[in-house]
Amino acid sequence: MTVAITEAITTLAEAERRFDLIRTEDEAFFAEWQQGLPALVETEQAALNELRRRYLYQRSESQLLEGTVTLLLVSPLLTVAGFYDPPFKIRAEESIQLTLQDTEEVLRGRIDVLVMLNRVWVVVLESKKTALSVWAALSQTLAYMMANSQPERPKFAMVTNGDDIFFIKLIQHPQPNYAISRVFAPLTSTRELATVLQILKRFGQIAGDTEGGTF
Repeated sequence: MTVAITEAITTLAEAERRFDLIRTEDEAFFAEWQQGLPALVETEQAALNELRRRYLYQRSESQLLEGTVTLLLVSPLLTVAGFYDPPFKIRAEESIQLTLQDTEEVLRGRIDVLVMLNRVWVVVLESKKTALSVWAALSQTLAYMMANSQPERPKFAMVTNGDDIFFIKLIQHPQPNYAISRVFAPLTSTRELATVLQILKRFGQIAGDTEGGTF
């Protein structure tokens, strides 16, 4: 039987149970969002200021739909982070599927934005409309991350509803474990958005190191 991920995995508890996932709060497990963050240059900071100005302008009038959040926030962040440039590849609405071994149920879904390096997943990006809590996407995003065909590599994700942003790290072997970062709030200050960009750039560095065999 084939089921949409959004229908099959509706709660965090269900995601943890069906994928045998364990959440860890060991800071060493997900140090990438706090340590080794690259400094931003002046042009990157200027781009963030402009990005945030536009977002605040559009957000001040009304709630924003998922597609608008992607256009105003996610896509510009990917641009400044360098993910639209070589050696990275971008896939929008990437179709994925995975089979649950215990029930042989096939789950299918579409990742909003997937950044890849030589067919290796660098980061999964999931957007929701501002009217929804950012946490509403956590279980769904974990399911997407479990669909990666290279389970030996760590996976990273960014989840946002525009107003809030958080990151996920997932490792499948030897035991599926995941951790989440703190929530960043671009509405409060440019500094919040700057840290988000630094984290994305850090993920890109890690992907490059992994391809070079140093991670």
